[in-house]
Amino acid sequence: MRLIGLAVILAVGLTLAPLAVQAQPAGRVYRVGLLGLASGSDVPVLAALPQGLRDLGYEEGKNLVIEYRTAEGDYDRLPRLAAELVQLKVDVLVSYGTPGALAAKQATTTIPVVVALIGDAVATGVVPSLARPGGNITGSQYHYPELMGKRIEMLTQAMVHLARIAVLFNPSNPSIRPALKMMEETARYLKVELQQIEARSPHDFDGALGAMAERRSQAFILADDPFLRSHVRTIAQLAAKRRLLSVGDGEYAEAGGLLGYAVNRPEVFRRAAVLIDKILKGAKPRDLPFEQIDRLELVINLKTAKALGLTIPQTLLLRADRVIE
Repeated sequence: MRLIGLAVILAVGLTLAPLAVQAQPAGRVYRVGLLGLASGSDVPVLAALPQGLRDLGYEEGKNLVIEYRTAEGDYDRLPRLAAELVQLKVDVLVSYGTPGALAAKQATTTIPVVVALIGDAVATGVVPSLARPGGNITGSQYHYPELMGKRIEMLTQAMVHLARIAVLFNPSNPSIRPALKMMEETARYLKVELQQIEARSPHDFDGALGAMAERRSQAFILADDPFLRSHVRTIAQLAAKRRLLSVGDGEYAEAGGLLGYAVNRPEVFRRAAVLIDKILKGAKPRDLPFEQIDRLELVINLKTAKALGLTIPQTLLLRADRVIE
């Protein structure tokens, strides 16, 4: 299924983008397959990929064709969509997140695969090694389990005497397993109770946050997951209704969540264009180590803090990369 909204954004972005810094060989048209996991909030992030390619001399309609497929949050559709892109004989298959990366790995062992962003490529079985991925897959990753543990710390710094924290996650995403283990260890160390709450569809959200209230959770962590991310506004509204502190990624904070602590996804997707360019110029994925994303951004929504009657400590404000007022 094509992302109509994404196509419109890309058309505008390509019109306004700067001139390519390096022209590509005349007459050659490259075909890139983009396997998306969810639409909605992922649209502007995915738009960063073709923008990055344009900066390197690739332009849709001239020397580049991008084939879009999206699972719309239904991860069971990913294998079929990945197979469609393989049948189109794309030069590079691009995806992101653990479900997308595993679907791409299952679909082909010959077409180069770039995983734009993943939480833990080794622990989830995408590659055997970051330094020497071998095979046909390379990309970028961040320490997702450690990030989830850090989000617990952020909440305890935002509110003293925090005793009970929940985590809202999609059990269909394999990356959550090592993350939950790290969160449990962090919670024990900080002497807070961690409650695990699942959500597999939008119909689960109200009941999930209601369960947090029944269990007297004071705050919750929104797990990184494309399906959950595509509903950040709804989740943030429910968090406000239940008067729950919450932390997710930067886009979640922009949607009304209290805190965002994560990688800069548009920046990472622009970086993926560099890996694609290297592959189109002859590099082999097995020779391109997975890049480690170490820089994390803290976003604080002071409007939400005020609505909750919460005063954010100055020590936390000073650490913020962005403050929404």
